[in-house]
Amino acid sequence: MDLITSISARDIVDILIVSYVIYKLILLVRGTRAIQLMKGILVVVITWVISIWFQLSTLQWMMNQTFTFGVLGVIIIFQPELRRALEQLGRGKLFSSRSSSEEDQDVTKRISEVIRAANYLAKRKIGALIVFEKETGLTDYVESGIAIESKISGELLINIFIPNTPLHDGAVIIRQGQLMAAGCYLPLSENPFISKELGTRHRAAIGMSEVSDAMCVIVSEETGQISLTMNGHIVRDIKEESLISKLFEELKPKTKTNEKNPFLKWRGRSNG
Repeated sequence: MDLITSISARDIVDILIVSYVIYKLILLVRGTRAIQLMKGILVVVITWVISIWFQLSTLQWMMNQTFTFGVLGVIIIFQPELRRALEQLGRGKLFSSRSSSEEDQDVTKRISEVIRAANYLAKRKIGALIVFEKETGLTDYVESGIAIESKISGELLINIFIPNTPLHDGAVIIRQGQLMAAGCYLPLSENPFISKELGTRHRAAIGMSEVSDAMCVIVSEETGQISLTMNGHIVRDIKEESLISKLFEELKPKTKTNEKNPFLKWRGRSNG
């Protein structure tokens, strides 16, 4: 009886460890193109299981060959993700979360670069639309634009939105500390109560905030005003201090205290 209890406890620990490793690997590739490749690998594995189950010798041979040479293919295809995982493992970050102070510094730098670009564009009345991805994935909208996958910098954002440049139309989407794409198409809001003064850029920002939990910063090319949208609401001509405070509040790593204060409680000057 003791032997059975010992084996069961050992199996539970084994399963928990493997589950944790898989969870960390999913977090590592989440939001990247690697997740699509993993789905393809899953299809291959399912096909291999079916070939064994129904004893389809030719299909089973093909799957065996795929697995034999597929290891090298996976290493080549997943090279960026594998390098990233090994780097994090070397720094001791794969199985340990970053300190809250480091993450807060990253968020602060990210916000400061966006604010710097928004202020520059606002002074010159250059239109801009910047989307911050949160929990809801925006991969479909990222793929509608031109992939950039660069670190966030004020200069890069300014250059993107300069008129008559290839990427100035559409939105920029930011995922964590990376500028994923520019020239992205967003869904327009169909809310009939939106002010007629608001143009396509503002309607797209409101539409995005209606279908996801994303936050959108808009610079009006008519007035130079900076606005913020989230959860279907818009605050027009928001002051810089309020904008920084709200962005940091919503983008910083969530704690139990933060989760008790959802954005739904925030009510700004909605729709003008």
